[in-house]
Amino acid sequence: MASGGKKMNVVLVVVAIVIVLVCAASLLLAHFVMNGKRPTLEEAWEWQSARYDTSFYKDLQKTDYVVSGYEGYQLHVELLSNPKPTDRYVILTHGNTDNHIGCLKYVPMYMDLGYNCIIYDMRGHGEDEPTHCTYGILEGKDLVELIKDTRNRYPKLSQLGLHGESLGGSTTICALAYDPQVDFAVSDCAFADVESAIRQKFKTMHLPEFLVNLAGFGIRVLYGYSLNDMRPIEALDKNTVPILFVHGDADTTVPPQSAQELYDRTHSMRELHYVAGADHAESILVAPDEYQKTVASFLGQI
Repeated sequence: MASGGKKMNVVLVVVAIVIVLVCAASLLLAHFVMNGKRPTLEEAWEWQSARYDTSFYKDLQKTDYVVSGYEGYQLHVELLSNPKPTDRYVILTHGNTDNHIGCLKYVPMYMDLGYNCIIYDMRGHGEDEPTHCTYGILEGKDLVELIKDTRNRYPKLSQLGLHGESLGGSTTICALAYDPQVDFAVSDCAFADVESAIRQKFKTMHLPEFLVNLAGFGIRVLYGYSLNDMRPIEALDKNTVPILFVHGDADTTVPPQSAQELYDRTHSMRELHYVAGADHAESILVAPDEYQKTVASFLGQI
């Protein structure tokens, strides 16, 4: 009996250790998914400048200000005024772990098309106070507040559009659920639901798929969200804003079929364009002329 009791105790200890390890792994994965390493503005500038000519930025007239996002969260915003006066504006939203510098690759295109550009740091990024990412849930609400601020701040504007890349594209879609006063939206390499994007990311990192379930458990425990809560595609059911979906057909971060899923769910005016050979968030770098012609054609129909 004594021997049997010792064996049982060993089994219980082993089970307890396994449970602790699994829980720890779950929480670590959750932190990795909801935070990630975020570059400084200087690091983002170096990354962008190594891939295209960013010299145009220094000559632009810039206006920096702070906008109260959802529940008063402070967003750092910068207006880039078009050298040719215009009353049209576009709000550019960057991707996850990036900051407003990541939006610069789209600025020359929109300047050429006759827009002032508003770039900003999403919550937890750039100059904003550190916090975790919610993959569009709170970010979409922040963007709605920025849209309201833009209309109040620039009351003479004649057209206001949105353009988002990656998480910024998904955030743009999430904002549409609140029927914002915007005239168009461009969604570049957005995910339809975050679980699919996480599975793709883990696959790219050669991590076993079951870890996604562990991460989902940890996210619920640490942050109070379910992966099922993070589904931008559901924001499209009642949307009336025209949307252009762009996606690189060689995207290894967000599955290219996400764009098709988002397009199919959209009932407003919409277009879908794939850029051949472009990986994640590289479409405008791989085919800048094609990209601008696609956006220009889309805007010309609004």
